Amino acid sequence: MRKRHAHLSLAAAMAVAGALIIPTQAGAAPNPAADPAAQTAQTPLERQILAPRDGWAAEGPGTTGGSTASAAHVYDVHNKAEMLAAFAEAGTQPKIVRVHGTINANTAADGSPLTCQDYAQGTGYSLEQYLTDFDPATYGRDQEPAGPQEAARRLAAAKQAKTIRWDIPSNTTIVGATPDSSITGAAMRINGATNVIVRNLTLRDSADCFPAWDPTDGAEGNWNSEYDLLQVINKATHVWIDHSSFTDAPNLDSSQPLYFGRPYQVHDGAVDVTNGSDLVTMSYNRFSDHDKLLLIGSTDSATRGDPGKLRVTIHHNIFENVGQRAPRVRFGQVDVYNNHYKVAADSPIPYEYSLGAGFSSHLYAEANAFTLPDGITAADIIGRYKGTEITTIGNAVNGKITDIRAEYNAAAAPADQLAADTSWAPAFRTQVHPAQAVPALLQNSTGPIFTSGADS
Repeated sequence: MRKRHAHLSLAAAMAVAGALIIPTQAGAAPNPAADPAAQTAQTPLERQILAPRDGWAAEGPGTTGGSTASAAHVYDVHNKAEMLAAFAEAGTQPKIVRVHGTINANTAADGSPLTCQDYAQGTGYSLEQYLTDFDPATYGRDQEPAGPQEAARRLAAAKQAKTIRWDIPSNTTIVGATPDSSITGAAMRINGATNVIVRNLTLRDSADCFPAWDPTDGAEGNWNSEYDLLQVINKATHVWIDHSSFTDAPNLDSSQPLYFGRPYQVHDGAVDVTNGSDLVTMSYNRFSDHDKLLLIGSTDSATRGDPGKLRVTIHHNIFENVGQRAPRVRFGQVDVYNNHYKVAADSPIPYEYSLGAGFSSHLYAEANAFTLPDGITAADIIGRYKGTEITTIGNAVNGKITDIRAEYNAAAAPADQLAADTSWAPAFRTQVHPAQAVPALLQNSTGPIFTSGADS
């Protein structure tokens, strides 16, 4: 792990996103919180902070991450050990972590790769035996798996979790420093932390080696995996996720086998916001080739502190070949505007819906663009999961402004109708573009976008 300052030449590209940038005196440590209005296009990416009014994460003191980090707390990391050491050394002090190249989470302490077989070694777990023990033809479908093989599966899963689950401390900025900056296989968490920025990174394939079979999940049972690419959990607050990519590729769930007639799904969410977390902005990201994408609020129970929290803004992102939950919302006030939802006719991920109205949800969807193939209609965009209301304004479907709530209601049963939500209106926004302009606007401005930078 090397500590040093490095100026990333991103200024022109990041200006597309309206990034807030602050000038600094030569030789002085930048202090972005001192004068946000003074930001210019010369400040390095790692010193940038969230612009005023740019989504829910701009509420109150805003989100500054590690922008005020001293020189001693700027880290260049190239592997898992260096990243975790940076987190541990700086603790909750402002810190900047610059990722170079690809960091693989499934590695041992010496950096050697770990496989699913490595995690299973010594636990007694065998997928072949697991399938034999819990075959619905003999085990039935009325009870969840229990017994030696389920205990062994849990033990092997715990070994993997200890290796790939990393908690990001408060007051942290994590940025990609090179065009190929990525983290593969990690289940990263912002776990009870506050003031975190994640930018300019690719996060991919947090595959679960040991999915759990639940025969009671739905009419036919389901395989359920454990890990999200990024979790915002346990009352985490003030989080900005920007100009990053989230994908399962090349290890898609569609390439997995069927067991018990159900897909052996090894991925869970991309970014989930749960358990009383609050004040999150996701902007200019690219989400692709993933099924269950953004879950906001994990259960219908109010015991996890979700009522009054889960305030999230999702703007200027591309969702490409995403199956569902973009987002699915419970409880929260979630502002979804100026995103482009793209579904290819040959998408490897079966499409279910984009906007999920869950229990006590307040979802406000304005000026989004939906590009849908034949066979998927405007009525399919909304999924109802105990929700009662939703706001949809000025959205475009295949280039035509469409009232997607009306289209949903026209196709839904009387008991499943959704009313207009008049309980709130978004107050934290940047410029809202016409929906029909969104596809061209976002074509080259989402995901990691810089063209040059520090060496790797």
